[in-house]
Amino acid sequence: MIKTILFDVDGVLLSEEHYFDASALTVWEMLISGNYLALAPEKFKTDYSEAETKEIREMLFENDKVLKFMKSRGLNANWDMIYLTFCHQLIHLLSQIKDMEFEKINKWCQAPINRETLLEIGGLLSHYPVVTDFNLFVEDFNGSLVMKQELLGYLNVLALEKLGVETSIFNKGELWSICEHISQEWYVGDENVFASTGRPSVQTGKKGFLANEATLAPREEIAELFQFLTTTGFEIGIGTGRPALETIQPFQHLGWLKYFEGDRIVTADEVLVAEQELPEWKSLSKPHPYTYIMGLKGKGTPVKECIEMALPIENGETVLIVGDSLADLLAARQMGCQFAAVLTGLSGKDARSEFEQHKADYILDSVLDLKGIL
Repeated sequence: MIKTILFDVDGVLLSEEHYFDASALTVWEMLISGNYLALAPEKFKTDYSEAETKEIREMLFENDKVLKFMKSRGLNANWDMIYLTFCHQLIHLLSQIKDMEFEKINKWCQAPINRETLLEIGGLLSHYPVVTDFNLFVEDFNGSLVMKQELLGYLNVLALEKLGVETSIFNKGELWSICEHISQEWYVGDENVFASTGRPSVQTGKKGFLANEATLAPREEIAELFQFLTTTGFEIGIGTGRPALETIQPFQHLGWLKYFEGDRIVTADEVLVAEQELPEWKSLSKPHPYTYIMGLKGKGTPVKECIEMALPIENGETVLIVGDSLADLLAARQMGCQFAAVLTGLSGKDARSEFEQHKADYILDSVLDLKGIL
């Protein structure tokens, strides 16, 4: 019998669309802005219209084909998706000048890439007629069977194939942090960047998407669902890849926060803190089950205890994880929990066959259908 229900947020309760818009604008800025590669600084601005944002997203992510591919490989964090997309394009750009500038490319690939390095790379690229090609992403990554965080490591393989350089710099590091920070500038806007990241904006002038969250069912009906669950004795929690600011603030605004105990809302902030505590870096983002394990046990639980918890967990069948992605399903499987797939994520109802293939315990058209399976 189900006793505890842990919810993902994006694609289940709140729409992911603005996150993907911010992801596209982040990659675009890193490619063209004078603060980074500066391929076309005259085209950069901080207030793209909805139509312009849509056009950029369609171009960079091949009408979301790239995003769906990454999700199908178990990658769930938007920051990882941004990093993968940008680094793939960076390798492609460098491949066009490798015969003339191999020595410099090799030097750049032997040390962590920071913003100064990007400016240096951009300065060199400006002397050559290089072009971007976003249609290569799926083709290049289809050459492997790598899943989840291994996709990031596969960038090093592509660097060897396309640049002739042996490197490990594309493992998660300083460049990943640059991607994360720019993404936060776009998503939370100038007003909240420092609170979100602890660092000021590199590029000011961004309003952010935070005040414009869209729910995936009427907000009052989702509130009624939470009310029903808590009054009938279910324990409920959140396990999301969103940072805390982007979870707590919308939940407060929507009137949902009162239904959750504070130590049962686990976000990307807790995951990053846990990763920093590890003696050797290891990704704990989904599909690693850490987010949901801490959501189950509470944020007061020591990191080490959550990481070393024996899997599958005892009485796992009493826990239901509600998510929209393969990463959520894989995390639930590792924990030995039940999983309810909600068809309101990026792929919508097209995701049904994938969830059927992976034998999800339940497949729901909306999170509101949860009542029907309890």
